[in-house]
Amino acid sequence: MKRPKLCGEVFLKEQGKLFDEPVAENLAEAIEFLEDCFAQEFKTIKEVREYLEEEGMDTSELSNAELEEELEVFKLPDGTYFVVEA
Repeated sequence: MKRPKLCGEVFLKEQGKLFDEPVAENLAEAIEFLEDCFAQEFKTIKEVREYLEEEGMDTSELSNAELEEELEVFKLPDGTYFVVEA
């Protein structure tokens, strides 16, 4: 991750969409979790789509809006994304 603090802040707030129980209680734990699961940052949703396709996910039926709603995709305030493989 290029910006661990920013990703950690977003993940800390939104981790409930991916997990039933919190996996991080504070920013340090969130950053550590994201590093442990090799979270990846992407500039565009197209890059997210390409990455998920490479990882074996069929995204051909998903619109960009639907792809943004996937549980492992998180949107950052600047319009970029990160993906958590959990």
